[in-house]
Amino acid sequence: MQINAYVAGVGMTRFGKHLDMTLKGLAGEAIREALNDAGLQSNDLEVAYMGNAAGGVVQGQEMISGQVALRELGIGKIPVINVENACATSSTAFNQACAMVTAGAYDVALVCGFEKLFHEDKARSFAAFDGAVDTENTEGVMGALRTLAAKAGEQVDEANAGKTRSVFMDIYSLMTIGHMKEYGTTVEQIAGVTAKNSFHGSLNPRAQFQVAMSIEEVLASREIVYPLTLPMCSPIGDGAAAVVVVSERKARELGLERPVRVLSSALVSGYDEQAGDLSVGAFAASKAYESAGVGPGDLSLVELHDASAPSEIIAYEYLGICDKGCGGQLIEDGTTRLGGRLPVNVSGGLLRKGHPIGASGAAQIVELTEQLQGRAHQRQVEGARIGLAHNGGGMIGTDAAATVVSILRRED
Repeated sequence: MQINAYVAGVGMTRFGKHLDMTLKGLAGEAIREALNDAGLQSNDLEVAYMGNAAGGVVQGQEMISGQVALRELGIGKIPVINVENACATSSTAFNQACAMVTAGAYDVALVCGFEKLFHEDKARSFAAFDGAVDTENTEGVMGALRTLAAKAGEQVDEANAGKTRSVFMDIYSLMTIGHMKEYGTTVEQIAGVTAKNSFHGSLNPRAQFQVAMSIEEVLASREIVYPLTLPMCSPIGDGAAAVVVVSERKARELGLERPVRVLSSALVSGYDEQAGDLSVGAFAASKAYESAGVGPGDLSLVELHDASAPSEIIAYEYLGICDKGCGGQLIEDGTTRLGGRLPVNVSGGLLRKGHPIGASGAAQIVELTEQLQGRAHQRQVEGARIGLAHNGGGMIGTDAAATVVSILRRED
């Protein structure tokens, strides 16, 4: 939908392993930073959209995680909407906050994504992903794997899928093999995604991993499931990110020095695709571009859902950055590297910045905002004016259950 809202402030913790911090403690750190960045107090907030995906599984915190986190900061009375939408959780929270501000319901809205996936019991951490599929479908994930395997001309590793690794890595593996066979995408190009994002992550003090890797190092790492090695798979993580969204009237009142406007935010659900239908990601992107009145050629940078390295290459194609089958070439020629024509995942992406499920979407908005305001320091994209955030979550059938694409612009 078309949006008329502004980002007044952002805040974010470092992503990583925070066994010594509580879930609400992580949220509080990001929220305080965002409020300070906006020059606002907690009593200025009129509503809060709080995104957490796995607290029920990992911490046992169900149903009121947002109220719990905010009460720790002395914030009450205001409406609190708890949002859960798989990896698109806080992207959805951002979408809803922007929609309600655009509609005139609120002038100041808080968005916060917060997550703790690390746990001393590793089984809990991996269990967080098990519910992001249709658990009542008797075929379930294995049915999706068999469908993807048939398309790729492969067999499903039923002995290990979802047992020795996240089942989503098997999904990405089969999607990747299919893409390699159909378009000639190479393992070197796929490893190049991780190498690129590791360079970007080395420049980001809030990234979970800050060591640059070469393509050779990525390929030589431990294999998870062919053709994916460990650095090609996004890690679990703990962290929080927060965004203060305000109306145009409030933005003028605050006298924002470097205003960032949200032009559009498209939230879509997966569907039973028929021949000729767009994929979920392409459908969301088309709606976002249309509402914003821009196209892929207008973008300055992109933060996208690289849950695996090949996911980034495939996303280039359905976001309209290149034609189908040409994503790997963008890695080879440096188009999406910092300094290239269209830098992608300059934050380090999920692969290196980390992937605390509920926090990842809001973190994308933090990165875009800081880039558009010219305060990304070593990883600054020169002349950044329009940025796109893309995030998908869960799976039904062979595509994402939910996807959000949002477009932001620096207002001169």
